[in-house]
Amino acid sequence: MSIEVLSLILFLGVLAVFSLGTPVGFGLGGLAMVVAVFAWGPQAFKLIATSTLNSATSYLILSIPLFIYMGQILVKSGLGEAMFRGAYVLAGRIRGGLALGVIIVCSLIGAMVGIIGAGIMTAGTVALPPMLERGYDRRLALGVIMAAGSLGILIPPSVPMIIFGAATNTSIGQLFAGALGPAALMVAMFATYVLVLCWLRPAAGPAIDVRPTARDRVIAARDGGFAFLLILSVLGSIIFGMATPTEAGAIGALGAALIAAVYGRFGLNMLVVSSSEAARLTAIIMWIVLGAAVFSNFHLLMGAGRLLKSFTVDSGMPPWAIILAMQASMIALGLIIDEMIIVIVCAPLYTPIAVALGYDPVWFGILMIINMTIAVQTPPYGFALFYLKAAAPPDVTMADIYRSIAPFVTIKLVVLLIVMGFPEIVTWLPGVLFP
Repeated sequence: MSIEVLSLILFLGVLAVFSLGTPVGFGLGGLAMVVAVFAWGPQAFKLIATSTLNSATSYLILSIPLFIYMGQILVKSGLGEAMFRGAYVLAGRIRGGLALGVIIVCSLIGAMVGIIGAGIMTAGTVALPPMLERGYDRRLALGVIMAAGSLGILIPPSVPMIIFGAATNTSIGQLFAGALGPAALMVAMFATYVLVLCWLRPAAGPAIDVRPTARDRVIAARDGGFAFLLILSVLGSIIFGMATPTEAGAIGALGAALIAAVYGRFGLNMLVVSSSEAARLTAIIMWIVLGAAVFSNFHLLMGAGRLLKSFTVDSGMPPWAIILAMQASMIALGLIIDEMIIVIVCAPLYTPIAVALGYDPVWFGILMIINMTIAVQTPPYGFALFYLKAAAPPDVTMADIYRSIAPFVTIKLVVLLIVMGFPEIVTWLPGVLFP
């Protein structure tokens, strides 16, 4: 069987198993093994053992459950809710101030949890109802929560970023440092869009006559200080070489527990609930990692790398066009596949080619992660859409959510193109910190 026919069969098979609602990890791994048995015979089952061993024993993967556990404790601690209340009080008097508060708070939450669910669910529960009650444009309110909530993928400690580093043997510290520039650019562009829109259309984000007291300011400063210290302890320890990602995850989990104690929510019940939810999410991620690893390894062993090389390097296309084609293919995949699957499958295929073309693997990895922030917000498969629907008031429909995504997805595409055109946005800080 030629690799071209095999790739077509695998692609159509992926569409079929997802349309049937098959769990992602089992669907990918099972599909790969069915085709592998026909291609190789019974010896194909060795692929399960080798793929599982290599994926599950990666030292970097050990940091994922710790970061997820940290996020679960933070969600239960009430810090996210407190930060949104502080943003409501302090920024409400500015046009679009509540939307700006969502961007800032979701960025901080993303820098503490590494996944998209916590920011979107917290903002959808705490920040969305006041925005709608105060007359905010529904598209702006929904769109800004999804866009800012998805920053958890781009702002370290991003779980997909850790998976990319494990799949390509790229330094996690350099990836985290390289992501800070594009993340800051994206946050600035989100904020600029909100300010310009509310200046042109004041009714889209009306100011609220809320006069913060001195006590309100002290509480907001305390909550922001807790968030900043936790972020500094986790990211600073990795970026400055004081701790590995796994050790930093443990530091973050301990810091989150201390914050929960300060808010009076630390207890046996909170630990049990946080632990069980963290274990559930970790198990889901690991099954996705294992199933996608079996799928990816089988495709690679059958010659996917050579096929891709023939379509790219050997085709005579200029390097920038090859990188652009890779990004376009991942955007297309993001419409139908989970972002973690795209990273696991595409990272080992695309990254060696990008490096062979002379590009920095850290830069290429950050491009892929920016792409994943688009994937989570684009229908029909974008997880951010469903997270927000679950947290939003009952009168918010999926049609409302779909209509809200266009401006923010456009901004993300612009950031992707800017980072492609100016690699120094990514490479400068890792070059300074990791000479």
